[in-house]
Amino acid sequence: MKILGLNFNKINVERFPQNEEKADIKISTDIGILDIKSINADIFKTKDEFLSIKFSYVINYEPKFAKIEFLGEMVVSLDPKDAKDVLKDWKEKKFSEDFKVFVFNAILRKANLKALELEDDMNLPLHMPFPMVRKESDRQ
Repeated sequence: MKILGLNFNKINVERFPQNEEKADIKISTDIGILDIKSINADIFKTKDEFLSIKFSYVINYEPKFAKIEFLGEMVVSLDPKDAKDVLKDWKEKKFSEDFKVFVFNAILRKANLKALELEDDMNLPLHMPFPMVRKESDRQ
């Protein structure tokens, strides 16, 4: 399985002014596959099948403090048998663990980088821990 492209179609970041108190903010994330379909790619001289995967990734800051939302699409190439299995599973709104891990990791890699930038721009708490350097004496 190879990623041929991963793009965002919509990026929305919103900070709700009525809740400026940052004390007890809970941050949650939700990632989802919205649609999977086959792409006609006869112009490429390959046996691989191409799938378009529409996705969403949302970071919620509760209680109603802020929200970051990504909608996007990725295109992957797969072996024809694997592509057929993915499309068959998708009809039941499920997919194999290997496929899910591959797709979700690709989405998270791209969306988390953009989310960190947006959080910095909007002065929001980071949704994931950032690496920190510590003195040797502070590590114990």
